[in-house]
Amino acid sequence: MSRLFRFLGLGESSPSIDSTSDALDEITQQLDELDPKRARFFAAFAYLLARIAGADLRVREDELSAMTGSLQSLAEISPREAELAIQIARTAMEELGGSHNFLVAREFGKESTPNERMALLRCLYTVAAADGIITGDEALEITNIAEEIGLERADVLALRSEFKDKLAEFQKLPGETDS
Repeated sequence: MSRLFRFLGLGESSPSIDSTSDALDEITQQLDELDPKRARFFAAFAYLLARIAGADLRVREDELSAMTGSLQSLAEISPREAELAIQIARTAMEELGGSHNFLVAREFGKESTPNERMALLRCLYTVAAADGIITGDEALEITNIAEEIGLERADVLALRSEFKDKLAEFQKLPGETDS
């Protein structure tokens, strides 16, 4: 029975809070111009951006660009540092998969202010919309992250409405015309 629990991620080998460090440490090291605590905060931020970019199983250049720009402007770091942090976050997110997603989001929620959580939410929508459409998978993942970091549903819906024209469910179907 314990093999089944381990397979499902419920046994001794399931990720712990300490294993969140594995997902964030390498990114934190690349943000060496920042205070270590602040660098870890932005490492989690970068990881969560990468989680959204990969939600629809493909990461496009425009999404990478939006991720880098978001991190650079919020962390006030160089473009090179932002690109490197995003690259490492993307690799960590892909290699570690869903096993660390909740842990990283929860840590971000604990270490952030309400304004920082809303800034992340805006960046998540911006990254998802970078290719012109927010897919259902991306919208669902944004909602999941918002819940995991402790945002109220009303806040999520209010910000979501700002991106209504990019949401897949409001896009015209191929061949559909205005009548």
